[in-house]
Amino acid sequence: MEMKKQERRNLLPEGRYYKANLHCHTTVSDGRKTAAEIKDMYQKHGYSIVAFTDHCVYERHEELNDENFLAIGACEVNINEEKDDFAVTKVYHLNLYDMDPSVNRERKQEDLCPTMAYEDIEEINAYLERMEKLGFWICYNHPYWSLQTEQDFLPLKHVSAMEIYNHGCELDGLYGYNPRLYDAALRGGKRWFCVATDDNHNASEEGDGLCDSFGGFTMICPEEFSYQGVMDALKKGRFYASMGPEFRSVYVEDSVLYVETSPVEKIYVSMRGRDCYRKAAPCGQTITKACFPLSGEEGYIRVEIRDEKGRYADTNAWFPEEFMK
Repeated sequence: MEMKKQERRNLLPEGRYYKANLHCHTTVSDGRKTAAEIKDMYQKHGYSIVAFTDHCVYERHEELNDENFLAIGACEVNINEEKDDFAVTKVYHLNLYDMDPSVNRERKQEDLCPTMAYEDIEEINAYLERMEKLGFWICYNHPYWSLQTEQDFLPLKHVSAMEIYNHGCELDGLYGYNPRLYDAALRGGKRWFCVATDDNHNASEEGDGLCDSFGGFTMICPEEFSYQGVMDALKKGRFYASMGPEFRSVYVEDSVLYVETSPVEKIYVSMRGRDCYRKAAPCGQTITKACFPLSGEEGYIRVEIRDEKGRYADTNAWFPEEFMK
C-alpha cells in the first residue's frame, strides 16, 4: 500500500505528561497503607495521579484531590474458576475506572462485583457492558499472573486497555512484563491500549527489594490537569506505559516514523507480523533517536524501548488509518 505524502503527524501528543499509578491497593482492602499515606509516598516520587483500585470496593477519595494531585475513583473486580487450589485457579481481574463521578453516583456505590461463572463468557461480557454503560473505563489486568492466554482474553468485549507491565507481578515471579500477550491481543483483533502499573499492596517498606511501589507507571498527557481531562486522555489513548525510560516524541512525516527518547539501548517497532523495525546502540552506549520508513503494510505499529537497566517503555498501538493519514 502506497503511503501518501504527508506533513508531520504526532502519534504521541505534544504537551505536559503526568506520572500515574493506575493500580493501587490500600487498607480499604488488602493494602498496608491508607490512601492518604499512598498520596504522600507517590507525590514524593513525582506522581500526580493515583487510581485507587481496591478489591471489589469502589472509593473516590475525593478529599485527596488538589491542584497537584488527582485521585481516580476505581475498583478491581475478579471472576474466578471454581477450584480448591487457588495457585492453579484461572481468574479474570479487571479494573473499573470511573469516567465521571457525578454520573450514576449512587449506583456506583452499590456492589459492583460480578457473580457469574468463570466459563460463562456471555454473562461476563453482559456484565462488562453494564459497567461500561454505568460509566467505567475497563482495563484487563496481569494476564500471566491470572494464568490466562489469548484463548481466555480474546473473547472479552467492552475492554479498553490491558496491563503490559504489572510491577507487583514482576516481584511475585518475574512475570510482570507481557508485551507478547499485548501483541496477541492486537493480532487477535483487539484495539486495546496498554498501561504499566504497580498493583502495590506495600507489604514491604520503601527501600526493600520487594517493595511493590514505583516500578511501573503510565505517563498521561491530558489537555488540562483535571479529573475529566485525565479520564478523557485515557479514553483517547493520550499516554504511554513505562518502567523508567521516556518517550520525547513519536511522529510520522513523509511516510517515515521518527522516535525520540531518553537515553536507551534499543528502539524497536513491533507490528502485525514477526518482523520489527529496530535500532540498537553500540555496546556500552545509548541512543536517543531513530527513524524508520513505513510501507503501509505493517498492520499496526507500536514502539518499545529498553534502557541500560533493562527497563522498558511502550506506546499504544497505532493502526494504518492513524499513521497513514
